[in-house]
Amino acid sequence: MLPALLLGLVLGAAAPASAHAVLRATDPGDGTVLRTAPRQMTLTFTESVGLLTDSFRVYDPANRRVRTGPADHAPGRSDTARVSLPARLATGTYTVAWRVVSADSHPVSGALTFSVGERTAAPAGPPPGRTENPVTTALHTIARYLAYLSLALLLGTAAFVAYCRPPTTAHLRVPARAAAAVLLVSTAALYLLRAPYEEGTAPVTALTPSSLTHTATTRPGLLLLTRLALLLLAAAGAFLLSARRIRLPRRATLAAGAALALALSLTWSASDHASAGIQVPAAIVSATLHLLATAAWLGGLAALLWTLRRAPAADDLPASVPARFSRLASASVTVLVVTGVYQSWRGLGSWQALTDTTYGRTLLAKLAVVAALLLAAACSRTWTARLAQAADPTASPARAADPAARPARAADPASSPARAADPASRPARAADPVALRVPGPALERVPEPVAGPPLPPERPPALPAAVPRRLLRRSVLAEATAAVVVLAVTTLLTSTVPGRAAGEPARPAAGAAAGIPTAFVTTVPFDVGTPGGHGRVQITLDPGRVGTNSVQAVVYGPDGGLSTVPELRITLTLPAKRLGPLDTKVTDRGGYWSTDTFTLPVPGTWTLKATVRVSEVDQVTVSAPVRVTR
Repeated sequence: MLPALLLGLVLGAAAPASAHAVLRATDPGDGTVLRTAPRQMTLTFTESVGLLTDSFRVYDPANRRVRTGPADHAPGRSDTARVSLPARLATGTYTVAWRVVSADSHPVSGALTFSVGERTAAPAGPPPGRTENPVTTALHTIARYLAYLSLALLLGTAAFVAYCRPPTTAHLRVPARAAAAVLLVSTAALYLLRAPYEEGTAPVTALTPSSLTHTATTRPGLLLLTRLALLLLAAAGAFLLSARRIRLPRRATLAAGAALALALSLTWSASDHASAGIQVPAAIVSATLHLLATAAWLGGLAALLWTLRRAPAADDLPASVPARFSRLASASVTVLVVTGVYQSWRGLGSWQALTDTTYGRTLLAKLAVVAALLLAAACSRTWTARLAQAADPTASPARAADPAARPARAADPASSPARAADPASRPARAADPVALRVPGPALERVPEPVAGPPLPPERPPALPAAVPRRLLRRSVLAEATAAVVVLAVTTLLTSTVPGRAAGEPARPAAGAAAGIPTAFVTTVPFDVGTPGGHGRVQITLDPGRVGTNSVQAVVYGPDGGLSTVPELRITLTLPAKRLGPLDTKVTDRGGYWSTDTFTLPVPGTWTLKATVRVSEVDQVTVSAPVRVTR
């Protein structure tokens, strides 16, 4: 029911939003041929971007680095980056490699080309730079996963102890301290790797003074420093209280823990997707609640599993503990559904983006895992109710699971305070001579109660060591396994371009230099599986609207230079209306393929397929989505 509700509410239409900066427009446009050399290069993104020391690299037709001015933002436009170019540029094709940091802290990069006068017959090879360092990216990704996992375990364990109140918490100190240590180390690693991750350099550059100071001036770096300060402050406070054996009141402890959990969560939500796009304040609140609910449910689940494994005896764990966690999990799921619907609404916004974008497909995978997790949770709730019923057969499962919800036992009339205070209501003792001389029928002698030791206070019903208990352990273990997968997919979502931003087509910049107008441009890699049989095809659809369009295609070989292929076929298909494939009929124009008379009849998201034949027997077909407007 919950996955169906989530799917139904996620996919409603909405106004455009963005997170993860996506290149929206360029001036000059990608692939254009200009009559005169431009004086500057301007890139416009879907959100504000941060600039690096090497955000723009321009290469001339001979693959030599062109000396440019410093990169900066256009006046009053934090989403527009620009760099000045030399006054005179030689005739030929130029390559521009760019790299910026989006508002949600993720670096994005790309490349484009423009030509002055005419296209170069042998354009420059790939620029000798880099888009990312695989070692740095891997270490940064591992640190992010560990940070998410340790935060969920730390906050979830605290929520489990505060709300479920297990009889002993000594066994939970080890995982809680381990989670805090991993969170501290992973946060420090994220700070050190921040500058190499943005620049795409090796991890050895992390300890340079310039990298450390640059990170401290960025918003993600400041948030990481704040997280480190909060963790160190909490650790110091806990150490001092433990050394002096000071026990704070329960309310003060809960208030301090809640404030720390909220502050830690804000260091995540203020630096990820919620920090960019529309409705930023509401999105940050939603993301914070989503993270806290995730930690309470999944981290608390790990604490419950650890408690069940550490309490094998029947009398070690009251039935109220899993019953209370069941209520905590239900409340957390409710918060997750509400906030997840809102966040997915910002990220997707259409049915089509659910299947046409990486973000949408990843979200579908997360929904599938969450559905399995909810199924395991339902099984756990069933076994919890059965265990509570077995612990107290006289009460209903819901009331038996919680000792506070059970009615108090009826007081013994003979031992009630009112009866004890009334001498007339007490039976006469045989040794009382006055009572023996009372006329009337003979009194029945009531034996005097025998004094004994006081009864011990009643303990809450414990979990019976029976088959349901083993089944509860198994279902909780299944929940925990699915929870790890959910956390992994969630972390992947935070580094994936949302469907709205990915599906937003590039638009021409106002005031573009004279020449061929900016058009839809896509680059598709191909690989036929033979040595030297890989490369990429850059396809330009101009203007990318309904009606007559020109199609141009350039094939680049393994070395990045122009490649001559015996055959290139480009078709477009509209699956939504079962239209196509329409053959563009491009022809070889000596260095590139082109046609000026291709007609697109209707708007929609078309599937572009390019069949590249590199020899008499080797060919491959690759595809990419193309959004056509009116």
